Amino acid sequence: MRNLPRLGFACVAIASTPAVLCAWDYPGHRIVNELALQSLPADFPGFVHQPESAERIAFLAGEPDRWRNSGDLTLQHENGLDHYIDLEQLPDAGLDPATISPFRFEFAVQFAAGRAAHPDRFPPIVAAKDLDRSREWPGFLPWAITENYAKLKSAFSCLKEFERAGTPEEVANARANIVYLMGVLGHFVGDGSQPLHTTVHFNGWVGPNPDGYTTRNSLHAWIDGGFIARAGITFAEVAPGLVGATPLDLAPRADGRSPVFADVLGYLYAQNRQVEPLYQLEKEGKFRADGSPGSLDGRAFIDSQLLQGGQMLGSLWLTAWRQAGPDLFLRSQLAKRRMP
Repeated sequence: MRNLPRLGFACVAIASTPAVLCAWDYPGHRIVNELALQSLPADFPGFVHQPESAERIAFLAGEPDRWRNSGDLTLQHENGLDHYIDLEQLPDAGLDPATISPFRFEFAVQFAAGRAAHPDRFPPIVAAKDLDRSREWPGFLPWAITENYAKLKSAFSCLKEFERAGTPEEVANARANIVYLMGVLGHFVGDGSQPLHTTVHFNGWVGPNPDGYTTRNSLHAWIDGGFIARAGITFAEVAPGLVGATPLDLAPRADGRSPVFADVLGYLYAQNRQVEPLYQLEKEGKFRADGSPGSLDGRAFIDSQLLQGGQMLGSLWLTAWRQAGPDLFLRSQLAKRRMP
C-alpha cells in the first residue's frame, strides 16, 4: 500500500510532503479498541476498565495516525510503513511467507535482495513522490504488531514487579505505560483488519482486471470511514457479535519461528483474502450506505472486519498479560532498597 491523499479526523495530507493514507478513520479504530476491551475475561487486570483508563485506551486507537500528520520526513519514513503490508509483493520478491524473518531488519535485507533480483516485477520509483524513502518497501505491519505486543508483555512484567515491591507512584506509572501500549497496539491490529491495508490493490484495483473491479482512487477513504459514518455504524451495533478473547497458541513451532509472529501473519493473510470479496461488494453497489437492502451486505462486511480486529487485539492483550514472566533485573534492583 502506498501513500495517497486522504482527509480524516486524525490523518490529513501535508502539502509539502507525500500525503498519507490511513486505515479506519478514528471512529473505526476506536470501535476496535472498545471491542477488545469488552472481549477480555473477568480476571484481566481491572485497572484497564476504570473509566479514565478505558477512555484513554479508546482514544489512543488513533495515535499512530496522528503521528502521520507530521511533516517530519524521518517520522513518516519510520511510522508510515508500519500501517500496512502489500502481501502480494512477497512472492514478487521471491519470498515464501512461511520463511520470512520475524526480525524486521533481517526481513528488510531479504526483501531488498529479492527486489533487486526481480526488478521487472516492481513499478519504478519516482524520486519526487518518494521524499520519505518508503516506496521500495512493502510495508512492515506484521513487525509493528509483533514488536508492540512484545513491548506490552514487557510492561506487564514490570508492573508485576512494582506491585510486589514498588511504590504506589511506580505502580501508577507502570499501569499508565500499559494503558498507552494497549492503545497503540490496537491501532496497528485495527489497520490489519481493514483488508485494503494488506494489498497492492489498496485504493482501486491495479494491473490486470478481468472482473472489472473499480479503479476509483476514492475507494480506500470510503471504506475507512465514509461508509461507517454514513451508515452510522457504532460500537453498540457491532458488540453483540463479539467473541471473548482467547490466548494465542504459543506452543513451539516445528519450523522454529516465533508463534506470535506466525499468528499475526496468519491474521493478516486472512484479511487479505477479503480483498476480492470487498471489491465484489463494491461492484454490486453494496457499499452505498443508503439504507437499501443491498447496503446491508456492505454493512455486515464492515461489522465483521471490526469484530475480527477487536477479537485479535483482545487475544494479543490477554496473551501478553498471561505470558509476562518476572523481570529479574528489575526485581534485583528493587530488592536493593530493602538492604541495610
